Amino acid sequence: MSLSPDQIERLARLARIAVSPAESEELRMQLNRVLELVDQLQSIDTAGIEPMSHALEALLPSGQRLRPDVVSEPDRRAEFQGVAPAVDAGLYLVPKVIE
Repeated sequence: MSLSPDQIERLARLARIAVSPAESEELRMQLNRVLELVDQLQSIDTAGIEPMSHALEALLPSGQRLRPDVVSEPDRRAEFQGVAPAVDAGLYLVPKVIE
């Protein structure tokens, strides 16, 4: 698929961007290269390839290494809420901004 100058003009109008004739030609060439790449990717036979849920699966067959889920900071909730202007039942109270 190849874009025509009229299609580039229409795309620029839809995107609400100003494109000069010189920029239009450069943009048309760049977009045509992107579309050629998409055509190449679509022509690849992927019939026997199982989809991956994440690209790291190829590098780390056992999954992504995660840090242990442990508490590393002390509970300072009471200290933080002690300086708050308004607190009720452990929740910060804020002024209503939407009526």
